[in-house]
Amino acid sequence: MEQQRRYFLYLAITLNLLIPNIFGLSSNEIEDDIFDDVKIFTVASEPTDGYLRYLWSADHYKIKFTTLGMGKIWNGGDMSSVGGGQKINYLKEAVESLKDKKSTIIMFTDSYDVVFATGLADIIKKFKQTGAKILFGAEHYCWPDKMLIEKYPAVGAHGARFLNSGMFIGYAPYVYKMLTSIDIKDAEDDQLAYTKLFVDSEKRKTLGMELDWKSEIFQNLYGASDDVKLDIDLQTTEGTLRNIHFMTTPSVIHGNGLSKVFLNALANYLGGTFKERNCLICEQGKITLDETNLPSISLSIFAEKPVPFFEEFLDKILTINYPKKNIHLFIYCNAAYHDPLIKTFVKLYGPEYKSLKYIYSDDKISVESARTLSIQLAKDKKSDYLFVVDNFVHLDEPEILRDLLIYNRTFIAPVIARTNELWSNFWGALNDHGYYARSHDYVDIVKRALTGMWNVPYISTAYLVKSSAFDSLKYKNKEVDLDMALCEELRSKGIFMYVTNEKYYGHLVDYEEFNTQLTSPDFYQLLKNPKDWEQRYIHEDYQKQLEAGFKHMQPCPDVYWFPIATEKFCDDLVNIMEGFGKWSDGTNSDERLQGGYEAVPTRDIHMNQVGLEKLWLAFLKDYVRPLQEAVFLGYYHNPPRSLMNFVVRYRPDEQPALRPHHDSSTFTINIALNRAGIDYTGGGCRFVRYNCSVTDTKKGWMLMHPGRLTHYHEGLRTTNGTRYIMISFVDP
Repeated sequence: MEQQRRYFLYLAITLNLLIPNIFGLSSNEIEDDIFDDVKIFTVASEPTDGYLRYLWSADHYKIKFTTLGMGKIWNGGDMSSVGGGQKINYLKEAVESLKDKKSTIIMFTDSYDVVFATGLADIIKKFKQTGAKILFGAEHYCWPDKMLIEKYPAVGAHGARFLNSGMFIGYAPYVYKMLTSIDIKDAEDDQLAYTKLFVDSEKRKTLGMELDWKSEIFQNLYGASDDVKLDIDLQTTEGTLRNIHFMTTPSVIHGNGLSKVFLNALANYLGGTFKERNCLICEQGKITLDETNLPSISLSIFAEKPVPFFEEFLDKILTINYPKKNIHLFIYCNAAYHDPLIKTFVKLYGPEYKSLKYIYSDDKISVESARTLSIQLAKDKKSDYLFVVDNFVHLDEPEILRDLLIYNRTFIAPVIARTNELWSNFWGALNDHGYYARSHDYVDIVKRALTGMWNVPYISTAYLVKSSAFDSLKYKNKEVDLDMALCEELRSKGIFMYVTNEKYYGHLVDYEEFNTQLTSPDFYQLLKNPKDWEQRYIHEDYQKQLEAGFKHMQPCPDVYWFPIATEKFCDDLVNIMEGFGKWSDGTNSDERLQGGYEAVPTRDIHMNQVGLEKLWLAFLKDYVRPLQEAVFLGYYHNPPRSLMNFVVRYRPDEQPALRPHHDSSTFTINIALNRAGIDYTGGGCRFVRYNCSVTDTKKGWMLMHPGRLTHYHEGLRTTNGTRYIMISFVDP
C-alpha cells in the first residue's frame, strides 16, 4: 500500500508538471517514419527527478520510449551495490513479441541517471556503423566481480574495457536471445549476468556482443572525468559532450556509480536545457498559482548566530508578498543578542500568521534539534512546503516565495551571494571528499552573467522544499555540518537540488567579524557589508545630490549643506562615543597628537580611539568625495586623506563654544549628530570673513567648506543641553 501511495503521489506531481511523455509517448512526433522500427525501453518504478530529466531530454530530441515497471513494486535492490535483475526480467517480457523482427532495433537505458545528448537518427547511424549485433556501453571498472578482469578482451589505449549494463542497443532477435539465456532473480545483479555472457568468448561471438569502448554512442561517467569535455556555445549556451581521447560525441550519457553529481553538472547544459541563452528547462513544469487556494507554507527562520543588520532581515521577512494566513511561522534563536528583537517581532506580527512557534536562546535547544523540529512541525501542520531562511539571508525580492512556488520543483533555492563577492548559498561541484569545488559555471551563475536554473550538489541558508520530500530532510551526521548532511541525504535519495538566478533575489550578510561586545556593532560593518550599511546609515536623498543639474544648498559663500546620514547613523555614532566615554579635557595638551599639542582644543574623541578610522576613511572616499567633486569643481583627490577625524561634544558647563580659527585642511566636513532646539539650544558655526552663520543645523546633514585661508570660523555657544558634531579635516 505504501508503494502504491508513493506512486500515485509521484504521478500527481509529474502530471502537474504538464509533461505529456510520462510513459514515453512524446507530444512531438518523429518526423521520419524510418524510426518506427526502433524500440527504446527504460525501467523506472517512480517518476523521480532523475526520471523527469530523462523524459525531458528524450522529448527534446523527439525520442519515443516505453517505461517498464512504473508504479510497480521494485524488488531489484537499492542499486547502491548489487541488484537490478528485475530490469532483465521486465525487458525479457517486453521484447518477446519482437523476437522474430530482424530489422527491429532495441535500445535499453537506465533512466534515473541517464540523459540523451543527441537525436535518434544519430544513434542508429552510429550503431549500424559498428557492425555489432548487440552493443553495450563500456566503463573503466570491472564490477561487481573483479575476478573477471583477465577474461575481458583488450581494447585500445584510453578505451573503456569493461561492460556496463545501464545502456545497450541491438537487433531484436539477438537481444531476445541474450535475455532468454539469462535466468536471474529480481534481486540478483544484472551487470554480472551480462558480463558472464560477454566474457565467454563463444557466447559473445554467437550473440554478436561488443563494447562501445570509444564512447561512440554510450558514455559512462564513473572514472571518466578526464575523458570528457563539455563544450558550451557561448552564444546559445547549448552544450555538447565530447570524449577527448577519441573525438566522439556520445549520444546517451550515464552517471553510473559515484558519478551522479558529475552527470548532474553536465546535464545542466545537455538535452535542450538552454537555447539562445534562454533557459528552456526553467519553463518546463511551471505552474500558475491559484490565488483562491494558495499552498500552505511552513516558514522556518533560524537565528543560530549573531549577525549584523538583523532588524532589516526581519523587515524583509515581513515584506514577502504572500498571505500570512497561509504561513505557519517557526523562529529559532540561538543568539541571545537577537532575543529582544525577535520578542518584539513576535509580539507585533505573530498574531498575523496562521500559527506561530518560537524558541529563544535561553530555551537551550540545540541547532540540530531545532532543524529537526521545524520539519516535524511542517508535517504536523500538513504544510505543502517548507521554506527555510537563515538570519544572514536578506530576501530583497518580495515575490521570492511566489517565484519559487511557480517553478514547481521538489527542492529549489534562490541564488544568494555576498555583495560583490563570490561567496554564495550553493556549490556547483564537490571534490573527492564531498566538500566545495569550483564548477566551470559557478562565477557566471553567481554574477548572473548567465541566468537560468541549475541542478547543484549543495545548497544552504535559504530553500523551498515540497512536502513529498519532508521525510528525506535529515540533518544528522556527526562527520559533517548540518547543511552538508542534509544535502548528502537528498543526493542519496535522488532528489535534485535546484538553484535559480532568473531574478536577483537577495544577498548574504557577512557575519564573520561581527562583534556584539561593541557598542552599536552594526555601525562597524561598512567594509564588510557596504550595501546594508548604506541602506541603514546613508540619507535617502543622498543620491539625488549627484544627479546632473541638482542645485545644492549654499547657506554661506562656498559653504555647502548636504543630507548625508540617517538619524540611526547619528544615534549610533553618539552611542559609540559615549559608550567609550574617554573625552579629551579640552586643554592644549593632547598626547593623542604628534608633538602632544593642540592649538584649538575641543572636548572630543578621535575615530581611531574607537576602532573606526579605516571605516571613516572609506566613508570619506565613497560618500563625501563625490559631493565635494560636485560642488568644488576641478579639485580631485582619490582617496581623500584625513589625519583628524573626531566627534566633538559641546555643553554649557564643559565647553560651550570654540574660538575663531582656521582648519588644517583643504576642506572640512561638519556633520550634525543631534537636533538643534530639541537636544540642545544655541550652537552653530559662524564664518567670520563673511559674517555668515549656520544655525539650527539638521541632524544627519553635513556642512562642507574650505579650510586654511578663506573660511576663518568659530563654534557658536551652546546654551543648553548637549551638542554633538562629527568633524574631519580632509587633505591637510
